[in-house]
Amino acid sequence: MRSKVMTAAAAAALIRDGDIVSISSSSGLGCPDHVLAAIGGRFEREGHPAGITALSPIAAGDMYGIKGIDHVARPGLLVRILAGSFPSGPSSLPMPEIWKMVVANQIEAYNVPSGIMFDMHRDAAARRPGVLTQVGVGTFVDPEQQGCAMNAAAAARPVVRKVSFDGREWLYFPAIVPQVAIIRATTADEQGNLTYEHEGALLGGLDQALAVRNNGGIVIAQVKRVVRHGTLRPHDVHVPCNLVDHVVVDPEQWQTTQTLYDPAISGEITQPLSAFDYQPWGAEKVIARRAASELALGQSVNLGFGISANVPRILLEEGLHGEVTWAIEQGAVGGMPLLGFAFGCAANADAIMASPNQFTYFQGAGFDVTLLSFLQVDGNGSVNVSKLGAKPYLTAGCGGFVDITAHARRIVFSGFFTAGAQLEVGDGRLLIVKEGHTRKFVRQGEHITFSGIEACKRGQHVTYVTERCVIELTRAGLVVTEVAPGIDLERDVLAQCENPLMVSPALRLMDAALFRPEPMGLRLAIQEAAHV
Repeated sequence: MRSKVMTAAAAAALIRDGDIVSISSSSGLGCPDHVLAAIGGRFEREGHPAGITALSPIAAGDMYGIKGIDHVARPGLLVRILAGSFPSGPSSLPMPEIWKMVVANQIEAYNVPSGIMFDMHRDAAARRPGVLTQVGVGTFVDPEQQGCAMNAAAAARPVVRKVSFDGREWLYFPAIVPQVAIIRATTADEQGNLTYEHEGALLGGLDQALAVRNNGGIVIAQVKRVVRHGTLRPHDVHVPCNLVDHVVVDPEQWQTTQTLYDPAISGEITQPLSAFDYQPWGAEKVIARRAASELALGQSVNLGFGISANVPRILLEEGLHGEVTWAIEQGAVGGMPLLGFAFGCAANADAIMASPNQFTYFQGAGFDVTLLSFLQVDGNGSVNVSKLGAKPYLTAGCGGFVDITAHARRIVFSGFFTAGAQLEVGDGRLLIVKEGHTRKFVRQGEHITFSGIEACKRGQHVTYVTERCVIELTRAGLVVTEVAPGIDLERDVLAQCENPLMVSPALRLMDAALFRPEPMGLRLAIQEAAHV
């Protein structure tokens, strides 16, 4: 039996000039960092491979030690990238090399929603012409706006166009056929069957491998270890040997960002609920509590990064853990979604789906409600989470945000009303010690990641939860429906917006229990009957 195992350097030597390379990763989670480093090293020595295109459905690498796409972010090596998201982090860390290239217009860079990226791989695998979708209409994805382009170099070569089909307008993404897939797993047997027992998510390695193998390319799998053929349980193999050409072993590969290995992340152990900390007291907890109040018993709830990620800890503290089921774009269903570096994983999960399947669920709005964050909200209720001009790498791009919000029946956006405000919460009220330096309810956002105009057309129910008020999106505009105890509506809310807000004639105070540190006695509503 010919061994499929080779060194990272040998694998890097297989990449040809001009190849389109698909990379499976989610920041540090599942990142084939060892192989990517070898490709960068080869280019430094030989000047090859040159002129490659990278496809990255979710960010490859992070800013905390797993370099990912930064290994190949070098002029001459990488000329084009389509990515659902990009490495991001705090301004205290250096700007990633990929962002330097984007800003300097040294590369054609596109931010394509993660679900669409996976759909493009599936269509390439099945030799279909491409993706026809309503996801992204009215947002920066729409060719009538930026068409996913992140810079002038990308704008000159569009990846999406608007077409008419069956009496409707659709966004059309032509399939892109990759020649190489670089994926990651935990274990390979001698023939290249792959299992994921130490991984926090399956991500999209199978679909990426299919896209490449069905079109005559090569699939390289980075793993932690190799075992004898016949020792892996067939039901545990997620990528079979007939899709894998080469195996690279890295016994030191990290499980995810800043985590070498934690068996709870991969679902190998079940943690007691006492292992999870409650959210610390403060204004952010007030927002998470109010967002939690929008949920009902038995719901399936998508969860995004940011303040919303704390809502499961709110339910835990209130004795309501398990009363809703969480679903995360990396694939986890149920359990306790993790925070910080481990976000995207869940402890005690009920299941871990492949990301492409999870995105099919999201795009079709099979869930009941999504809890997401906002950076900016304009007068139409449109939300920006994908671009900040001054320091673009502080945002990761859209990720799955556009896929999730495209048809969601119920959306709850959470965030601070202004950026940088000094706040005190307690005794059932909110005090603004010093107003924030930047307004977040603006005349025009830098990007439209979610279209309030399209949401009204679709009849979506949209709420914006902040520490000082709650706002609803209506066809007439944004309406303040609740205000926090201790807040002056005119001074602290209406005067802090660049666009006029309407005030509900039934305006009420937010529950004072939100602003006290002890558990608030939250009770979830009974879920409404399923829609038809």
